[in-house]
Amino acid sequence: MKSNYCCGYLVVLAVALLPYLGCGKAEPPVVNVYVALDEEFSRPIFDDFTQATQVVVRSKPDVESTKSVGLAQEILAERERPRCDLFWNNEILNTIRLARAGLLRPYNSRQAAAFSAKDRSPQNLWFGLAARARVFIVNTNQVPEERRPKSIKDLTDPQWYERCGIAKPLFGTTATHATCLFAVWGDEKAKEFFRGVKQNARIMSGNKQVAEAVAAGALAFGLTDTDDALVEIEKAMPVTIVYPDQNTDQVGTLYIPNTVSLVKDSPHPTEAEQLLDYLLSAEVEKKLAEGPSAQIPLRSGLAASPKVKTPPEIRAMTVDWSAAAEKWDATAEFLKGEFAAAK
Repeated sequence: MKSNYCCGYLVVLAVALLPYLGCGKAEPPVVNVYVALDEEFSRPIFDDFTQATQVVVRSKPDVESTKSVGLAQEILAERERPRCDLFWNNEILNTIRLARAGLLRPYNSRQAAAFSAKDRSPQNLWFGLAARARVFIVNTNQVPEERRPKSIKDLTDPQWYERCGIAKPLFGTTATHATCLFAVWGDEKAKEFFRGVKQNARIMSGNKQVAEAVAAGALAFGLTDTDDALVEIEKAMPVTIVYPDQNTDQVGTLYIPNTVSLVKDSPHPTEAEQLLDYLLSAEVEKKLAEGPSAQIPLRSGLAASPKVKTPPEIRAMTVDWSAAAEKWDATAEFLKGEFAAAK
């Protein structure tokens, strides 16, 4: 699949470069993007942008083992000489941390009014879009409906010893989920939970690997993101999605938005603004909702894919993103001590 995207990108790039290939022609405009969303979902969006604007997108994807955290660390490391123009994060807490470090710049996007105030920075430093839910993917051949897990606490249930899985909670949406639990449950309850997970569950390298292991029957169920679960459903694998913690005394299902932000003092600020406006457009959220990842639009007036359930349909976790971001460092230190050695 990725090779097809690569070929498609080269075609788009070649078309974009045609006006600049003659003698004395200026170089084409470019924008440097660090992107944590899976390349198979983000690349078609960038290709469409290049076709529409002739601005070439140079994207730097993350790697599965350091999802989002690695790219945020690179932006921090490059603060004296930024290379990234726009950061497309697949979660929110590391974006807030970059804003607090003074590495993002405000931008009054013409698209911002279409989004709720809770889904964007009060200072216009970041904007949320295209959310995903943290769900269980369950192998239907191994787990009958009446025995399917109902809460993330089932990851600590001895009956599922080494038959359930979770991505290592040091990176990406799993680290975000963990930090949100520390913010909502408090430190002691969250620590007890993750110690139980460490003892009971298989620790995988990423959410994609969790979904693949469940689909292959190596695990009975696992915690992942809706987009990774839907990839396996679209392959007609024997799996289904369960939205956890739906009772009134439970924490609810966590929905995590993607975020886009502009890096302060970046080399291509105008092109970055142009791309940010495009990413927040109704066209892009509609494509992300209708595409294979079935991401949930945050822009008002857009319908979600029938493949996923949205917060109005189910019990969603209530999270103060700012308070959760404050918990990041302490949570990361605890989780590193517990899970760094896990393979």
